[in-house]
Amino acid sequence: MKLTTFSDYTLRVLMFLTINRDRLATIPEIAAAYNISENHLMKVVHQLARSGVIESVRGKGGGIRLAHEPEDIRLGQIIRASESSAPIVECLGVEESACSIVPACRLRDILVSAFATLYDVLDEHTLADLVGNRRALKRVLVRAQLS
Repeated sequence: MKLTTFSDYTLRVLMFLTINRDRLATIPEIAAAYNISENHLMKVVHQLARSGVIESVRGKGGGIRLAHEPEDIRLGQIIRASESSAPIVECLGVEESACSIVPACRLRDILVSAFATLYDVLDEHTLADLVGNRRALKRVLVRAQLS
């Protein structure tokens, strides 16, 4: 499985906010730290704010921050929300499948089981687990912003 760019950026934003808990962060500084598009990050931040994972402070001196403790944010919850409901293969979708082998295919059950296992593992970990090396991450991100 490959995570979407949206999920990748979602995790990056949350990691950045976790290692900078002492202040508000801005989309431009996060984009600079990771060398990624501000436009994409605006969509990610909007979705995170709507879901209540982060808080957005408007106005001069505004920015974004985590709305919960990193230990309370489960990775499975984040990935489920950011990956949306798009099926990984056609036969898992809501619409009728055009695949001719559906009646005899075993792939569907295997994929359902595999993804359930993936999310079970992600649910065991929190955002805090991703930033156990907080100082090293912060050093790398600060260097990237200066480049």
